[in-house]
Amino acid sequence: MKRKVLLLKFGELFLKGRNRHDFINLLKSNILNKLKDLSCKLQETQGRLVLTDYDQSQESVIIEKLQTVFGLIGVADAVEIDTSLEEIKSELLNIDLFGVTSFKIESKRADKTFPLTSMELDKLLGGVVLDKEPNLKVDLYNPQLKIFVEVRTNGKTYIYKNLHACAGGLPLSSGGKGLLLLSGGIDSPVAGYLMAKRGLEIEAIHFHSYPYTSLQAKEKVINLAKEISTYCGKIRLHIVSFTEIQEQIHKNCDAEYMITIMRRIMMRIAQKIAIKNNLGAIITGESLGQVASQTMQSINVTNSVVDLPVFRPVIAFDKEQIMDLARKIGTYETSILPYEDCCTVFLPKNPVIKPTIKRAELLEKNLDIESLVNEAVANEEIMEINQY
Repeated sequence: MKRKVLLLKFGELFLKGRNRHDFINLLKSNILNKLKDLSCKLQETQGRLVLTDYDQSQESVIIEKLQTVFGLIGVADAVEIDTSLEEIKSELLNIDLFGVTSFKIESKRADKTFPLTSMELDKLLGGVVLDKEPNLKVDLYNPQLKIFVEVRTNGKTYIYKNLHACAGGLPLSSGGKGLLLLSGGIDSPVAGYLMAKRGLEIEAIHFHSYPYTSLQAKEKVINLAKEISTYCGKIRLHIVSFTEIQEQIHKNCDAEYMITIMRRIMMRIAQKIAIKNNLGAIITGESLGQVASQTMQSINVTNSVVDLPVFRPVIAFDKEQIMDLARKIGTYETSILPYEDCCTVFLPKNPVIKPTIKRAELLEKNLDIESLVNEAVANEEIMEINQY
């Protein structure tokens, strides 16, 4: 029997040993959740997942959705046939080769009972194509067209020529949960995406300083959360007013230490909300040396107020790399909208780049830190966002 299917490939899940099936089952659940509004069936066969019984008019929509599922490395629109050499030859002759000048057959024989090895099958099928189109050339290194033939252990063979790249990584929710400090900038959405790619389920916290920051700035962050939820799944967004805290810092602390103390209080609030919601880590978009608050000394002073691990996935990225990733995941255009965030409020002319814990702690004695943190947490606004 011949039918159109989508062949789904996963990568590093092969390395998971005894836990592999747990990861694959989670991946299958995530795929079906992503496609919950579309009718289809999902099957597993030795290192592959096969999507069947779907509306072929929706194929491009389905592929686009699958490309955002962490854990998948590729999806192919394939033809599934019963495994036999004659069937494979016959199907190969149906492939449209119009305008093609060079090609390569790439076979994989997962079914070791099949009489030909992968290399033997490559040669034989290459000859079949050349018999049909003698003007074609075989190019093993840079072919214009690759034709893939996979002989699987379920008695089926899959033939395809288009492999669409997917997000890769590990299945969402396989790595625990973390809280992302989500500003309106370019870096933090990318950081959230990268940690979700490693299997981390994401919640987010945003600090706003209305009326110093506008309602448009808040809406911008909500839109960023929607955009990364395409990859990260449902995101609970914690929106925390930072106005009173910034006014107190401005009034009672040295100007050069304003950003340092501000970020220390943000981290305290983030940790309190993370613990309250059973989140095991804090995530930031800090890149070493990018701004004054992201020097090694500044990061050390900021880290000193929390006990949870702090993940900084873009710490070694330069700005261009972060911008490229932002464009790839669709957050860049929103991030560059000209709406200020709270980090630009009361911005000092010369922020300290080598702060010390001792000095920060001394200045914080001018503030009722515990009261400010507790009040901010008590008055948080929570939004549920899901574009998945």
